[in-house]
Amino acid sequence: MANRLPIILGLLAVVVFLVWSSVFVVNEREQAIVVRFGEIQEVKTEPGLYFKLPFGFIDADSVQYVEDRVLRFDLDDIRVQVSGGKFYEVDAFVLYKIADARRFRQTVSGDQMAAESRLRTRLNSALRTVYGLRGFESALSEERSSMMREVRDQLRPEAESLGLRIDDVRIRRTDLTQEVSQQTFERMKAERLAEAELIRARGNEAAQRIRAIADRQVVEIVSEATRDAEIIRGEGDGERNRIFAEAFSRDAEFFEFYRSMNAYSQALSDSGTTMVLSPTSEFFKFFGSARSSNGAPAQAPASTAAVSPGSGAQPAVTDSAPAETEN
Repeated sequence: MANRLPIILGLLAVVVFLVWSSVFVVNEREQAIVVRFGEIQEVKTEPGLYFKLPFGFIDADSVQYVEDRVLRFDLDDIRVQVSGGKFYEVDAFVLYKIADARRFRQTVSGDQMAAESRLRTRLNSALRTVYGLRGFESALSEERSSMMREVRDQLRPEAESLGLRIDDVRIRRTDLTQEVSQQTFERMKAERLAEAELIRARGNEAAQRIRAIADRQVVEIVSEATRDAEIIRGEGDGERNRIFAEAFSRDAEFFEFYRSMNAYSQALSDSGTTMVLSPTSEFFKFFGSARSSNGAPAQAPASTAAVSPGSGAQPAVTDSAPAETEN
């Protein structure tokens, strides 16, 4: 029995090794391609425990694992030319999945890096084609989504030939190159200056229009006010003349006296002018109304009156001869 123990242990070891080499596990993130001497036998896409021919048999199988998740690769800093002839820098990325593991194994031997290299070349070409048909502004407008769908559609035939499925293509960044950036800045500056000048010109036009309307309204208002003032002044003068006429008709002597007093007030005001008048003039008739002792008016002497309006006093009368009286 002691001599058989090593043999039994050896057989157990061989059995364990054969069982271990014939079992493989597929998890939910992977696919398994069972290959027998370079020929694809089957593809396991569901997670679980599977068996294959153990290593060492004539028809031994090998298992190649590939991803069953959505994968991503990026394309950074490529220069594309737009329809205007200028160049821009674009970054993009692709989301894809290995949809046909059998074809993926047949075309690129299941090499993910080789498949991405071929997709990168095709993506570069698709981006250049899409941007070449449009201007730079399209990538910043609502056309951006349609551009990404167009790139995706151009990339799908190449991906299907590799056993891949393109889920999405996204353009992350579209930037101006240094020289284009300076040109764009100058153009935008000129456009803004032109727009500012246009707004300023429109403002000046509106200001002149408003100012003209205001000036016209001022002239109209002043004219209407002047007209109304003249009408009121005329009505006032007419009323004054009516009152004067009524007063004159009631007491002509008092009215004449009142008018003379007003004339004295205006003529003898403080004007700084000296006037030499005769006291027998009609202007001073109310100053020489004294009568003689028998009731007859006195004879006006031949005299002169020196009137200094600035003094505010009554006119000074100087007689050249004494007045004659009756015996």
